[in-house]
Amino acid sequence: MITDSDLVAALTASLLPQGVAVAAQIVAPPKGDPPEVEASAVQRAIPQRRAEFHSGRDAARRAMVHLGVTPQPVPMANDRAPVWPEGLVGSITHADGMCIAAVALSTTLAGIGIDLEPAAPLPRELIAEVTTPPERTWLQDQPEAERGLMARLIFSAKEAAYKAQYPLSQSLFGFDGMTLHIDRDTARFTARFTAPQGPFARGQTLAGRYVHAAGVLVTAVTIGHDAARGNRE
Repeated sequence: MITDSDLVAALTASLLPQGVAVAAQIVAPPKGDPPEVEASAVQRAIPQRRAEFHSGRDAARRAMVHLGVTPQPVPMANDRAPVWPEGLVGSITHADGMCIAAVALSTTLAGIGIDLEPAAPLPRELIAEVTTPPERTWLQDQPEAERGLMARLIFSAKEAAYKAQYPLSQSLFGFDGMTLHIDRDTARFTARFTAPQGPFARGQTLAGRYVHAAGVLVTAVTIGHDAARGNRE
C-alpha cells in the first residue's frame, strides 16, 4: 500500500509543467457529506469504490486551492469521465490506497492525463492485450528481469495519454489505438495514434514523462492548444 502522499505529489509535480497544481492523499471514506452531485454518482457503488471516488474529488479540490481558484465539485459524466468546472482541465488517478489529482487552467493546457501504478510487473496474461507488436519487440530488447515492469510502464503511459486526449476526442478505443516509444535514458515517452481520433490525426504523437521511485510508477501527459493542428512524423 502506498502511504506517503507528500512524496507521491512531489513525484507527480516533477513530471508536469508550471501552471499545473497537484494534490495527493490516502484513500479514505469522506469526512462529512460530499457534494450531492458527486455522492449521487457512486451511491450504488461498493464502499471501496466510493472511498476512491470521493478521495480523488477531495484531492482535485485541494489542487484547485493550490491553483488559486475556488474549489468546486467534479461530477461524473455518463461515460464515467470527470466533468471539470468551466475553465479547468484535470486528471485523477488512484492505486494501492493512494489518489492523485492534477488541475490546470484551460487557458494553460488543453488536456492533462496522469496515472499511478505500483512499481510491480504487469501480469503476464495482460501483456498481449496491452501491447502492440512493436512494443513487444521493444520489451524483448529489455533486460529479462525488467520486462514485466516495462510492460507496466507501457500500460500506465497509455492510460495517461488516453486520459489526456479523451476530453478533446471523445473517442473510445483500446490499447491498440496508440503505440509507444519509450526513452529510458530521459524517462520520456511518446504515444502515437494508430488511427484518427477526433482532432488527432493518424501518426500524431503526444509527449509524456514518467518517474519510477519509492515503489511507485507515475506517468503524465499534457496537451497544448496547438495539438489539433497535428504533428505527424
